[in-house]
Amino acid sequence: MYIDCKTIAKSIDEETLNLSSRVKPKLVSFAINPDESTLAYLRNQQKKAKALNIEHEILVFESVETFQEKLLKACNDDTVHGIFVAHPLPAGVDELKIACLINPDKDVEGRNPVNLGRLMYGEETFAPCTAAAVVEILTRTTDLTGKNAVILGRSNTVGLPLSVMLLRRDRSATVTVCHTKTRDIGEMTARADIIVVAVGKANFLKPHMVREGAIVIDVGINVVNDRIVGDVDPEVANRATLTPVPGGVGVVTTAILMNRVARIASRGDRF
Repeated sequence: MYIDCKTIAKSIDEETLNLSSRVKPKLVSFAINPDESTLAYLRNQQKKAKALNIEHEILVFESVETFQEKLLKACNDDTVHGIFVAHPLPAGVDELKIACLINPDKDVEGRNPVNLGRLMYGEETFAPCTAAAVVEILTRTTDLTGKNAVILGRSNTVGLPLSVMLLRRDRSATVTVCHTKTRDIGEMTARADIIVVAVGKANFLKPHMVREGAIVIDVGINVVNDRIVGDVDPEVANRATLTPVPGGVGVVTTAILMNRVARIASRGDRF
């Protein structure tokens, strides 16, 4: 069985449209020497913004110095409400340095260390968007209290922040984070009530690794034979409740990102 993520995203979009009907939010997306897939993503992002009455500007640079200069300028521009930096960044570019340049109150993707630090105090206004999308899906699907949640992947944008968010006292899941050095991953996932998979390997989670009735959130996006597939074998849907790929976590992530831009514009830098 699949979770209807598009309906979740639609409800978020409805709030965004309501907000953007009263103000004119602006999102600026930055990229350094992007490849075609990144440019395609930014164009889709722009299309989504237009549908939600959000002004969207894409700025592409070859020079890191110029990129940083324009990024700082946008961060100090009162007409810009949200800043997005396309990833992955080119080899040799200091990701932490770039993240620190983003105004924390316009950091709609939640990469600035200030916003990551706020998670430790339960402040999720600018939590990483993908992690926030996973939490949104889970809280609309189940009661997390006491649930055994296993996260596969420990990235700064999904696994690590998500573990903190699921541990928050008003959710109180019991969280295990697995990674490339973890032994017997299948045994851990087989006992889990909730599994979140963000490993970047197509069809990594197999049906025998999942117990009957579990909830599985597939964060992965992989291209196999010109098709987009997730990190979870689709057959898992016969045993568990699964998010689809495409049309799953990604659509909720984008909805949350756009919603943040509109909320900043309508309520000020903090909300």
